[in-house]
Amino acid sequence: MLESPTGWFFGSDANTICEKSLFIGALRDASAGCVTAVIPYLCYARKDRKSQPRDPITIRYVASLFEAVGTNRVLTLDVHNLAAFQNAFRCHTDHLEAKSLFVRYFAPLVRNEEVVVVSPDMGGIKRAEQFRQALANATGKTVSNAFMEKYRSKGVVSGETIVGEVKDKVALIIDDLISTGGTILRTASACRQLGAKHVYVAASHGVFVGVANEVLANAALDKVIVTNTIPPFRLNPEIAGSKLEILDAAPFFAAAMTRIHTGGSIVALLEE
Repeated sequence: MLESPTGWFFGSDANTICEKSLFIGALRDASAGCVTAVIPYLCYARKDRKSQPRDPITIRYVASLFEAVGTNRVLTLDVHNLAAFQNAFRCHTDHLEAKSLFVRYFAPLVRNEEVVVVSPDMGGIKRAEQFRQALANATGKTVSNAFMEKYRSKGVVSGETIVGEVKDKVALIIDDLISTGGTILRTASACRQLGAKHVYVAASHGVFVGVANEVLANAALDKVIVTNTIPPFRLNPEIAGSKLEILDAAPFFAAAMTRIHTGGSIVALLEE
């Protein structure tokens, strides 16, 4: 017998999602009144459109899997494309944003510096602008913005121009995730070449695959800040110890879960 009429399911990686979907179904069969899937990192969410003919749209398939086993609600953090995420799911969704965690980290660090928030591509401009505004409010000073041009064709990334002024400023590069780190390194190197004083990177999810170790070790990056939605087990411990800062997102999720369970406001939580 269930001790509570509400079930919570935690998971991020593909194996966990596939295996534990059976558990979600079991909760529903055991008469759980509501089952919320708490997914700190929603894997496959980056593939949200057909970039080539006959491409799969994997975020839609993941959504169908959750809904097929009776998931009532999905709670996650900083998906790659918010509109695609909201349109893929038919059940209720709650989307958290890590910018408040990053603002708390950076505000005391850059309070006396000239700061520019940099988006590594045009698609991330809105995310970077929201962070820029929050950081400006927290520090009480003007924070400028910039973005890096980026073009992708058949897996090849090009574009070297930064739009915005970074010379003699602390550059904060903001993104939703770091995979191999190639995009981040391109942006950081361009900022350094244009005279940035320091370069920090903040990303909600640290996937860290491929050549990520070499990227983090590059002198263009002062420090990389991520949340703990994914354990950085692929990184060299020595490199991670010197360059990586991990922020704890658990209290943020706990507060959201409490509000969901008690009828509180997620919007108010995001504004705090």
